[in-house]
Amino acid sequence: MIKDVMLKEEILTSILQLLLALALGFAIGFERKMRYKEAGIRTHTIVCVGACLYMIISKFITKGSSADPGRIAAQIVSGIGFIGAGMIFNHKQVVHGLTTAAGIWATAAIGMAVGAQMWIISIVASAVIILIQFIMHLPFKIFHSRYHLKLNILFKCIDGSEKEKVKALFGVNRFTRINAKKENGIVYYSTLISTDKEFTADDIYSALNNNDFIISITREDEEF
Repeated sequence: MIKDVMLKEEILTSILQLLLALALGFAIGFERKMRYKEAGIRTHTIVCVGACLYMIISKFITKGSSADPGRIAAQIVSGIGFIGAGMIFNHKQVVHGLTTAAGIWATAAIGMAVGAQMWIISIVASAVIILIQFIMHLPFKIFHSRYHLKLNILFKCIDGSEKEKVKALFGVNRFTRINAKKENGIVYYSTLISTDKEFTADDIYSALNNNDFIISITREDEEF
């Protein structure tokens, strides 16, 4: 009779743990969904609940034996590493998805904390993660990554002064890359410039409209 009562209490506790893991994973995922990130509510919730479930299973199957319950927990960390790695990709020499991968990794840790019945720590950790994400998205320059603007410019050189005009127009001291070709007696330059100045679509249109020697401008934004 006593064993049945204890078993029911353990089952009830486990259910409460899973529900808490669901709530915490949902909260973190909801914040990510509002930012239109790759991993949203479903991913974070499943990861948090899954990690919690693994912790619960490890405690039950090792109960009354000399087996180490930490062996299953260690595998959770490895498994989450593969999931996180799948969210990181490189585009134009810029790495994307690191924050999302780190969030999944932290969410799994929160699920493990819930599974270990570390109630307060898991709740506080979730609040801290959400708070960090919120603060880092505040409209202050100190919290934002620097955007490095690259412009591919095609222009023709008529009297030799056009290169300096392009530098002055876009506020750069040198060209990152430049290629030249000659057609019908006119030299055409294709150059890449790098600047931290902000150029809107209107600025680019104005540069094209007011400078006949500029043929085209292609803009690329890269985050560092």
